[in-house]
Amino acid sequence: MDFFNNLLDCALSVSDQGRAMTTVIPVKPAGKVKITPDNKCSFCKGSTCCTYLTHQIDTPRSMEDFDLLLWQVSHFNTQAYKDEDGWFLLVNNRCAHLQADGRCGIYEKRPQICRDHSNDECEFDGPCGADDFELFFPDYQALDRYCRKKFKSWDQRFKSKPEKNMNQARAGRK
Repeated sequence: MDFFNNLLDCALSVSDQGRAMTTVIPVKPAGKVKITPDNKCSFCKGSTCCTYLTHQIDTPRSMEDFDLLLWQVSHFNTQAYKDEDGWFLLVNNRCAHLQADGRCGIYEKRPQICRDHSNDECEFDGPCGADDFELFFPDYQALDRYCRKKFKSWDQRFKSKPEKNMNQARAGRK
């Protein structure tokens, strides 16, 4: 039970801005109830697993790839991360079918991905933290800082090839 008390006492921060990827509001079960995968969802009050989605993306390699990723994380509630499975977009946006009491409004007709979701190691057990990611970009500024370190010519990506060639030609004439 110390686990639940510790979660209540600490807030997760995975960025310098102090924003957390997910929020967990654990509930201490009354009495000596043992939490198992069969009953865990009934104790979860935040339904955190239904408040975001992740989508695996191709590994960004070029400046153009990272520029596209920068555009994606510019959208509200959109973040990016890399973990042992690859690169992902994280969209913090609750499911339209999540009811006020935390239950699914279309449970009998829910999509297969919802049916396949396992609560063996879910957000009820603890929020994701910096140790879960190799890289985590909570916003535009964090990804832009990373790109500036990764690519020495990051700001040059805006110049078209003819414009670059013209500037090189002008530089050569002086």
